[in-house]
Amino acid sequence: MANSSPAEGISENVAGLLCYIAGWLSGLIFLLIDKRPFVKYHAAQSIVVFGGLTIIYFILAQFFVTGLFLGGWGLVSLLFLAVRLTFLILWILLMVTAYQGKRYRVPIAADFADKLAGK
Repeated sequence: MANSSPAEGISENVAGLLCYIAGWLSGLIFLLIDKRPFVKYHAAQSIVVFGGLTIIYFILAQFFVTGLFLGGWGLVSLLFLAVRLTFLILWILLMVTAYQGKRYRVPIAADFADKLAGK
């Protein structure tokens, strides 16, 4: 029992849900502390999905600020909203499916998650 991680006292489905609770940050924490394949997969997918959406969000924020000065921020505002809605929908969907013990695979991101989780 000396080599067990603190997260291994949590059931796999709860740990999978917690991988998504704080986006890529909680995914990173669980990827580092939990060695169970189910949890590692969800942790890696959390990092890829929410890390990617965070990067897109910050890039759009730069365009939004530039658009405010140039007066053409309507399209950027719609893209901003689309990213935020995507984040919310995926956040809920991934937490629910992980809690149900399923491995929902987000297209494109799941392949990167497999590599990150060591598959």
